[in-house]
Amino acid sequence: RSAGAVSGLLLDMESGDVAVRTLPSIGRLSRGPPFGRAHGRFGLSPSGRPLPPAPRSRENADPQKTAFLLRKRWTLYSVTPLYKFSDAHLRDYARLLSAFIAAEKQKGLAVEIGVELDIKVAVSCLPDLKGSDHDQAAILVQLLSRSSSFSKNSEDKLIWSGWFCCVSGDDLPENVPEDFTFLPLFLANGAESYTSIVGSWFQKTFDCCFRRLAISPLSLSWMAAMWTGCKVDKTPSAIELLFSVPCLPQPLDISYAIHPEDAKALWDTVQKTPGEITQEEVDVFMDCLYSHFHRHFKIHLSATRLVKVSTSIASAHCDGTIK
Repeated sequence: RSAGAVSGLLLDMESGDVAVRTLPSIGRLSRGPPFGRAHGRFGLSPSGRPLPPAPRSRENADPQKTAFLLRKRWTLYSVTPLYKFSDAHLRDYARLLSAFIAAEKQKGLAVEIGVELDIKVAVSCLPDLKGSDHDQAAILVQLLSRSSSFSKNSEDKLIWSGWFCCVSGDDLPENVPEDFTFLPLFLANGAESYTSIVGSWFQKTFDCCFRRLAISPLSLSWMAAMWTGCKVDKTPSAIELLFSVPCLPQPLDISYAIHPEDAKALWDTVQKTPGEITQEEVDVFMDCLYSHFHRHFKIHLSATRLVKVSTSIASAHCDGTIK
């Protein structure tokens, strides 16, 4: 279920306008700018396009392998194709990345590969996390701080996580050289300093480029509609929409909370075909919410900017973070 929810969340990613924001970076790379916060746009869906279905449930899927996704805040990045990347060499990548991190922490001093280091790197495959059977399986990267205890039973502490995934891979170009691997979306949880180091190593090693993703108001409205229609096992919480009012001398935000049963009843009257969502349905759903708000408060939310959506399923912010 977690794999399906995440795959549904990450549908229809397309790049758009770019606005550069600086992050700590490490040197120049062979391709593209230093690892940083160049922003692309997330999810510009054409009008009338149905929502692709979530992945089919797999009998051998292990929910424990994807449980790490839950209750964590992830920062979104887009990634260009990785050159000469292979699932067969994940252990080698872990050793090389571990040595790279140690060298960066020691300000460029040489580090012998294979020796015991303070930070352990684990790179593994997550076959359950993909949008369709044709997509490349997700790749999980974890950084663990080795315990200083002498006990053999002491566990390493997870300090950073990141994972590459492919969703809607059927839309990618067919004539792609075999040397390239498409894992166009990267999600990171942890200190930005580790995100910068790990991103720099992948860029140098696989000649790719990372770019921070911003989530457009259009995509947020899609997420609001999509998540409103989802069934939840626990007691659902209110649907919360946060709007930012532009062109004011002082920042002003408007928070709009809708009872989950009311939101679901509204969506059921709007959605025509279960399992599919069109742009027209999303527009009608949001217009109804705007009209209700205007009736009570005489404020036109259509003149504001939707910056955050929060539901029982997940939350997403326009700055490119999801939970």
